[in-house]
Amino acid sequence: MKYLGFVIALLGITAFPVHADAVSVRLKEIARIEGVRDNPLTGYGLVIGLAGTGDTSKNHLTVQSVASTLSHFGVNISPDDLNSRNVAAVLVTSTLPAFAESGQKLDVSVSSLGDARSLSGGVLLLTPLNGPDGKLYALAQGALSVGGYDVRSFGSVEQKNHPTVGRVPDGASVEREAPLGLNTDSRTLDVVLYQPDFTTAERVAESLRRNAGVNAVAEHAGKVKVVFPSPQTDMVRAISMIENVQVVPDAIARVVVNERTGTVVSGGDVRLGSVTISQGDLRVSVQTDYLVSQPEGLINPSRNIGTAVVPQSTIHVQDPEARMVNMPNGATVADLVGALRAIHLSTRDVITILQSIKAAGALHGDLVIQ
Repeated sequence: MKYLGFVIALLGITAFPVHADAVSVRLKEIARIEGVRDNPLTGYGLVIGLAGTGDTSKNHLTVQSVASTLSHFGVNISPDDLNSRNVAAVLVTSTLPAFAESGQKLDVSVSSLGDARSLSGGVLLLTPLNGPDGKLYALAQGALSVGGYDVRSFGSVEQKNHPTVGRVPDGASVEREAPLGLNTDSRTLDVVLYQPDFTTAERVAESLRRNAGVNAVAEHAGKVKVVFPSPQTDMVRAISMIENVQVVPDAIARVVVNERTGTVVSGGDVRLGSVTISQGDLRVSVQTDYLVSQPEGLINPSRNIGTAVVPQSTIHVQDPEARMVNMPNGATVADLVGALRAIHLSTRDVITILQSIKAAGALHGDLVIQ
């Protein structure tokens, strides 16, 4: 009887294997409650106080905006009479978080619309920020923080970073709360995964049923519907309980490479099939020198004698012995990168080899090229 119990226990252990690298996380780190989301805000405004680095008079948008702004202060002036480079037309953007209350401060980003050289030292005038529905949700104003500069003198230019984009920390004040899309039914909630995955969605539903005492069903790869056994009078507490449930997300086998920066990022579960890599490095360089032929016959010029430019080309061919790497079945991308680094291959060579391995069917995962 004891032996039978031992066999049943052993079967129970092997029936639900757990990956050695699996790490449980809180549900709030991989999913959100449907209806709880940030909202983008945009607005058009003016930055003033620029030391001759603003928009030129060729930008009619800026000139008309300055004239319109001055008219609000009782100053009427024709746009044709304005000729100043101390003002720049800008687009102001911000993000209104869910549950933001009136009076809460937001950071704003300011980007030049015209031909201003720099926004450094400028001040953003009062700018209304509207949501996608066209309603005003915040007002922005304040001094810009620009992490760069642009200095020019007599044709010489000294520039650091991107001086036509700046930020105003806590520069916007919320005037209207964002509408929420939470389910009005106090018995149901929808959990939306940041990275849709069928396996992870099923694990979320199972963890909620087991640890939160609710009925949870994975509707598809990106959504899990939660049904409480009774109407919830304290929805904040109920959501907090759901968010803190521990879940083991499924690891996605994916390799991301950026050819512009030469960056390779790989997950720990990306495996390779048995593959042999042979990499050669054929380089052909052609160098051309131009020589001047100056014949002595120029002392007595004639029709058939003259100065000529003669090109002289030298071709160099380098074909070193190909380097070879053998990868056993089950090796990871990290093992491959380490082996390629050992034979002194560049990052761009590694990216090219990864693309070739994927084409050969030996890369067991997604290859994302940015």
